[in-house]
Amino acid sequence: MRKAGIACILMGVVMAGCTKVPETASDTGAPAESDPIQLAFVTNGVDPFWNIATAGVRTAEQEFGVTCEVLMPPKGIVDQKRMIESALSNGIDGLAISPIDAANQVAFINDACKVTKVITQDSDAPDSERLCFVGMDNYKAGREAGKLVKEALPEGGKVMIYVGRLEQLNSQQRRQGVIDELLDRPIPAPDAIQYDPPGGEIVGERYTILGTRTDSFDYAKAKSNAEDTIASVPDIGCMVGLWAYNVPACLAAVKEANKVGKIQLVSFDEDNATLQGIADGAVHGTISQQPYEYGYHSVRILAGLARGDETVLPENDFYEVPIVVVKKDNVEAFRTKLAELRGE
Repeated sequence: MRKAGIACILMGVVMAGCTKVPETASDTGAPAESDPIQLAFVTNGVDPFWNIATAGVRTAEQEFGVTCEVLMPPKGIVDQKRMIESALSNGIDGLAISPIDAANQVAFINDACKVTKVITQDSDAPDSERLCFVGMDNYKAGREAGKLVKEALPEGGKVMIYVGRLEQLNSQQRRQGVIDELLDRPIPAPDAIQYDPPGGEIVGERYTILGTRTDSFDYAKAKSNAEDTIASVPDIGCMVGLWAYNVPACLAAVKEANKVGKIQLVSFDEDNATLQGIADGAVHGTISQQPYEYGYHSVRILAGLARGDETVLPENDFYEVPIVVVKKDNVEAFRTKLAELRGE
């Protein structure tokens, strides 16, 4: 049966008596009509961002007649691996994963591809055998965030970047997009992006990127990173948060330092504190990657693949979710739409 075949691959053991017996008369690997399709949507951590994606998962479950477990690893890559192994051993028909460290997870993802349909979402692992990627163009989104910095700080100045982890490809791409935009570099081909090392200052004509502070998904560390910047760089001009919780942490530090309006803030995602900060004029803007769409389209694609329909796969193996730039003039309309998607 399916679980026996999964166990063989996960254990890395080739046994003569361990053969996967098809559950249908066809050899497509699709589940029998009577079997419920079971999927897994795996995040890169625990954050309100993923609650919005979960809302998209739930809508797609009903629309496409499947069940999908949402798994949020609280402690990074070890938890993520354990959760995926458990899901695979239960015989899931499809897996959507946001890789935490794509470069070092290729072999693991490829093993999962041997036993189920695998796609990536939010952050890609392009060197793996995953079937497609669902998400935004993170480099393009980084360039848009850089444009927000230029609006907020038109005369130039010092900029610090904050992110949970830089091992993730989406973090690297967003960061480089911000840097390239601030330094007015030409837009490269997707496979020709040159990544600046994370250490040391990067100096342009108008903007100096002081560095990139990481926090390993530790909210307290995210705030202390911002506090350290404010204390050590009195003339810091703008803080850029690449993950959902980064700018809320920066905003808290800026408020405590009585520097609202003196330090500009540019964000990613749609944390409630960020949106309220935009409405209040304390945050210049944010780049929303529409996580609801990540959940919805991941389930839609996996449901089709589980039923043997490969036409659900996007062209060039990339389903691009458009970004939304949120500023003061559209934040209320955005919040209203977000509440509708959440079913509030």
